[in-house]
Amino acid sequence: MTHPDAKPALRARARELRRQGLTYDEIQSELNCSKSSISLWVSDLPRPVRRTPSEQAKLASRKRWDKELAVRDIERQRTKATAYSEVGALTPRELMAAGTALYWAEGTKDKPYARREDVLFVNSDPGVIRVFLSWLQLLEVDPERLRYRLMIHETADTEEAKRYWADFVGVNPDAFQKTTIKKHNPRTVRKNTGEDYRGCLVIRVLKGAELYRRIDGWWSGIVAAAEEGSGKV
Repeated sequence: MTHPDAKPALRARARELRRQGLTYDEIQSELNCSKSSISLWVSDLPRPVRRTPSEQAKLASRKRWDKELAVRDIERQRTKATAYSEVGALTPRELMAAGTALYWAEGTKDKPYARREDVLFVNSDPGVIRVFLSWLQLLEVDPERLRYRLMIHETADTEEAKRYWADFVGVNPDAFQKTTIKKHNPRTVRKNTGEDYRGCLVIRVLKGAELYRRIDGWWSGIVAAAEEGSGKV
C-alpha cells in the first residue's frame, strides 16, 4: 500500500474536506481512501461541529449539485470542441462576410442625424479584435493607418492593460493615443472587475471614409443576399 505522504494532492483534499466539516466516513466516500490514511492526514485539525439534519441535507444537496455542474462542464467543453472542428479554415470570402458583419454589429456607424463616415471599432474581447485585424489585413489596409487607444475604468491597472493590448496587436505601448478613462459610478454594479479586465481596445482607421462606404455597401449586400436566400421579398 502506498504511504499516505506519497499522495500530497489527496492529503490536501482530505484536509480541505475536513475543514468544511466532513466526517471521516464522508471523506472516505469522497476520496475512496482508507480511514487510517485520513486519520494521519487530518488528525491535527479540530473535530467538526456536528451538523443538524437540515445542514446535512444542504451539504448533500450541494455535493450532488457540484457533481452535476462537473458533468455539465464536460458536456459544454465537448460541444465547444465539436463546433470548433466544424469551422475549419476560412476562405477570403467567408472572412470578408464575417468581418463586415462584425463591424456592423460593433463598429461606429453613420447616422442621418450624425454624419460620421469613420472606421472606428471598440471591443474588449481579444478574439473579436483578432478577427477584426485579420479582416483589415484581408482588405489590405496599411497598418500605418491604424491608431490604437485604451478605454478603461479608472479603478483598473491602466498601464498593465495598455501593455497587454500593445503586445497583442504588436505595437509599442508608446504608440497608443491618450487613454480614455471611465469614471467610477457607485450606482452601477460592474461585473468586469477581475484580474482579466483590461478595458476596451479602440481601433481607428485613418482616412477611412472610403472604406466605411464600402463596408456599408457590403453589409447591404449581405442583407439582400440573406433575404433572397430565405425566400423573403
